[in-house]
Amino acid sequence: MAIAPSHPETEVTVKLETSPWLHELSWPAIENYLKNDDIVLIPVGATEQHGRHTPMSVDTEWSVAVAEGAAVKAKVLAVPPMHFGWSPHHLAYPGAVTLRAETLIDVLVDVGQSLAYHGFKKLIFINGNRLANHAPMEIAATKLRFQTGVFASVVDVGLVARREIAEICPDGQTGHAGDVETSFMLHWKPELVDMSKAAVGKAHGGGPIAGHPMMLEPPFDLNAVTIRSTDAELRESAAPTGIAGDATIATAEKGKAALEAIINNTVLHIEQVRNKKVELKPVSIPV
Repeated sequence: MAIAPSHPETEVTVKLETSPWLHELSWPAIENYLKNDDIVLIPVGATEQHGRHTPMSVDTEWSVAVAEGAAVKAKVLAVPPMHFGWSPHHLAYPGAVTLRAETLIDVLVDVGQSLAYHGFKKLIFINGNRLANHAPMEIAATKLRFQTGVFASVVDVGLVARREIAEICPDGQTGHAGDVETSFMLHWKPELVDMSKAAVGKAHGGGPIAGHPMMLEPPFDLNAVTIRSTDAELRESAAPTGIAGDATIATAEKGKAALEAIINNTVLHIEQVRNKKVELKPVSIPV
């Protein structure tokens, strides 16, 4: 009997005969999958503050929602999500947990090596931490490509549908825990959102050259340099809410549209690489 994804509200019409989640399958089911396909999604999130109105799990929820929706739609598998990312700046707020960048790289390389050992040749990382995880994830993907021969890429939920999200949230300040992230959570897990605590946060710093890892929201012609905030700098710049952007204008409808755009573009990427010829090198077991 077909099993629907755990969040049917994504309205994905194609269903796998079994769960899209690798950890919910038996090993014979995975063995059978590998006879027909070699693609796997690897969702990576974070545990860090997202204002007073949304939970610490927002970035992991992004990675889970996109991985699940894309896996069901493209009929591929996804591995269990990682709830920890590279978030040292968010230790400014209670409850955040971070891995060292080197640890995140090592963990992802070990996960990728394990999957390659079984014959998964195309590894697509889903980054729910909207660019913050991107540098170590890119390094991990590059290491895996050179060391094992796999195809490895990083789908960042803040980058893969920039044009679509700019149209869905045209106010110009989607921001951290702002419009798009709050809208997403209102659609995905509304029971975890308290809109009575939503607020207008501070915009990213301006000037002729803005200091930010990369501007994820309009205007896209803003020049920027890369500056990673310390915990103290983040606490000061995001006070008193931890929000960047405007969370008060969020709606579930915008969240649904944003999620669907990200899923659809992720599926496009999956289909782009589905028939890519990949020759694995000898892969050792991580020990």
